[in-house]
Amino acid sequence: MVIGISPDMPEALEKFREKYNLPFILLSDPDHKVAEAYGAWGEKTSFGKTRMGLIRSHFGVDEEGRLSEAKLKVKPETTADLALKLVAL
Repeated sequence: MVIGISPDMPEALEKFREKYNLPFILLSDPDHKVAEAYGAWGEKTSFGKTRMGLIRSHFGVDEEGRLSEAKLKVKPETTADLALKLVAL
């Protein structure tokens, strides 16, 4: 199962999911507790400015709830391929 998690509000995530016809669940993490727990919330630098934010990441969690794969600073172009490799196993 593929699940995306974002700090965006549920309404925005639903619009995004519909716009791109995504076949997976998108969960809202507005207080970024999940992102922090996985180390995916931290300092980011963009256009010379540093701020706190979501670090695009990829995690695999097995049926027992164990972390089987973790990658931080994933490029948007590789996100889908990483997920597809895991669910194809």
